[in-house]
Amino acid sequence: MTINVILNLLAALALLGALYAQQRRHASFSVRVFTGMGLGVLLGAALQALYGASAAELKTTGDYLDIVGSGYVKLLQMIVMPLIMVSIISAIIKLKGINSLGKISALTIVLLMLTTLIAAGLGILMAKLFQLSAVGLTASAADVARGVYLQGKVETAQAISLPSMLLSFIPANPFLDMTGGRKTSTIAVVIFSVFIGIAATGIHDKKPDVFAAFERFIQVAHAIVMRIVTLVLRLTPYGVFALMAQVVSTSSYTDILHLIDFVLASYSALILMFCVHLALVAGAGLNPARYVRKILPVLTFAFTSRSSAGAIPMSVQTQTLRLGTSEGIANFAASFGATIGQNGCAGIYPAMLAVMIAPTVGIDPFTLAFIAPLLAIITIGSVGVAGVGGGATFAALIVLSSMNLPVALAGLLISIEPLIDMGRTALNVSGSIAAGTVTSRVLGETDLAVFNGDAELPVDSDRKAA
Repeated sequence: MTINVILNLLAALALLGALYAQQRRHASFSVRVFTGMGLGVLLGAALQALYGASAAELKTTGDYLDIVGSGYVKLLQMIVMPLIMVSIISAIIKLKGINSLGKISALTIVLLMLTTLIAAGLGILMAKLFQLSAVGLTASAADVARGVYLQGKVETAQAISLPSMLLSFIPANPFLDMTGGRKTSTIAVVIFSVFIGIAATGIHDKKPDVFAAFERFIQVAHAIVMRIVTLVLRLTPYGVFALMAQVVSTSSYTDILHLIDFVLASYSALILMFCVHLALVAGAGLNPARYVRKILPVLTFAFTSRSSAGAIPMSVQTQTLRLGTSEGIANFAASFGATIGQNGCAGIYPAMLAVMIAPTVGIDPFTLAFIAPLLAIITIGSVGVAGVGGGATFAALIVLSSMNLPVALAGLLISIEPLIDMGRTALNVSGSIAAGTVTSRVLGETDLAVFNGDAELPVDSDRKAA
């Protein structure tokens, strides 16, 4: 370790200490998250200005920052499966009947897939307005290598069909899925938890003593898991700081400027789609401004971490404790939204790529004969996109190969992938929260007193009580 790396780490520790001091002064969770993000940007920009994005000192510093950033994300991923299980089982036990469960899941999935369809349409529109095309783009060595890698994955993507994807949701080995061993493990755990919940309600009348014991066990398990969630979420400002510092310090500003049209088009589509989410919330009779203020910390984490699945715990707590969404709906929306109908990764991104790449093989992408099947493939293909890094690439492979377009050209965007992926992930999480909020409101499950109140997450209330 060189003296420069030591100085870099001391600077990072000083900023982490400032965040801790802010926590000791009882600053709100939202303020601390945005402070962490701002300090991360400052540190990352300073490090790149001093060393350059490819410097060895920067890589070593990033490796140590990764302990804080990626370590935090791993802690969140650690509690995703236990949270889903105990929350969904608890919610089903409290439901009045199987019909309620069917309505919740059906409406949530419909909203997720409908918004993905709209997102794809906005991606096509922005590609048209910004006149995006892959014709004439030059490829660096990294782009070529990425293209070769993507080409090698085409066979896997082509082998996936809707029936096989739906079949993969069934948890043949639920213990494997609890480890997150498959791309569809999240939904598989949801389904397994639903079976447990339904089985438990089935013995309510036949074996009331057994049911009461099981219900008590779930209550205890739920309380413990939620306490773990609270403890991990307290680390959010520190994790956001480290993740943001890494992204900013290693970004190539030259590459970003070279592909600035794609960056601007992507974020224009993302912002417009976020406005669609707000319109849905407003249409459900809720105040969109208050809604935005309450979900911003979750979107900030999703933006910096680039992990839809990792955002599940914070999403569930925000929906239940700040938006007034019922616990069962919040868990279904967050879980399904991490795998089904991701508006950014499975909607906007593959649509824009398809429109950009089509002219390279002599296809006019702005004809009904091209757009209609593209929208259908994107909507259906959005089922089962993993809520972790690389999900957008997988979705793009499915769409491009299905449209008989050269997938290797997608490698031309490798240099700006992290920057675009940050916005895509935030939109994915926004879409799942919007689906849960609207579903809860439509089914009359929203606690308006909570939505209209100023409650913070337990990371604040516990600290103040202490």
